[in-house]
Amino acid sequence: MDDLTGLMYPRTPTGAGSILPSPPWHYSGEMMTVEFRTDPANVAELLPANLELADDDPGAVAIIWADWQSCSNNFDELLDPSRAQYKEVFVVVRCKYEGTTYSRAAYIWVDKDFAMARGHIQGYPKKMSEIWMTRPVSYGKAGPRLEPGGRFGGTLSTFGRRIADCTFTITGETDTAGFVNGHPMLHSRFMPAIEMDGRDSLDELVTMSGFDHEVGPVYSGDATLTLHDCPTEELTRFGDIEIIGGFYRQVGTSMHEGTTVWAAPNPMAPVQDSSGSGS
Repeated sequence: MDDLTGLMYPRTPTGAGSILPSPPWHYSGEMMTVEFRTDPANVAELLPANLELADDDPGAVAIIWADWQSCSNNFDELLDPSRAQYKEVFVVVRCKYEGTTYSRAAYIWVDKDFAMARGHIQGYPKKMSEIWMTRPVSYGKAGPRLEPGGRFGGTLSTFGRRIADCTFTITGETDTAGFVNGHPMLHSRFMPAIEMDGRDSLDELVTMSGFDHEVGPVYSGDATLTLHDCPTEELTRFGDIEIIGGFYRQVGTSMHEGTTVWAAPNPMAPVQDSSGSGS
């Protein structure tokens, strides 16, 4: 029998049926960011035991709406755009591991299955959702311009319920698109054991960063954010929030591999007794 191929499920005779092509993956898109502050305890409860709060401004959080076009290294998806285009919203906090500060997606939602599968490989806790965000225009009146006075909105819904919405109005340009999502990403990859007895067959901390970055001007401005109650989501646990600011930027980057920085012992491995024989 021939070996089955493909990066992820389903692995097939040719690999073409896999939900996701092999890396590298290339991304171009628009990112609208709202940064806010909450009680640092609300950030701490989102971190696993081996991570700590960031030293500076530990209650700072970013929620980011993004409209992406992505592809693999043969660029075939660009001529079949339903395989390339997707939107996502992610909630980013900062954390510290062994003295280094990282950014971490505590929550993230996408609207395409291939983007969700890719995120699960990378440790992003992606869920399916419905996402909309205002597109900038260069001609006509049916959209904002990337200039002072341009007004944007973003919405996020799951299971037919609105869970977040934001507005952003450009007031000018600035040097950086905020500070929360400005570090290498540190994520958890885990999978419960099939016995469903409380063990994980996979439990890792992984980090990654992109390459071949290209960025456009950063537009800053005034922002609003509303988080809504929902039986399947927990955004309102942030409680009362203080808006720091809003940012909009066009970006491009590519990704390939990451690095495992910590892995739990495999609970499924055979136990060795003191004599070295299997038990």
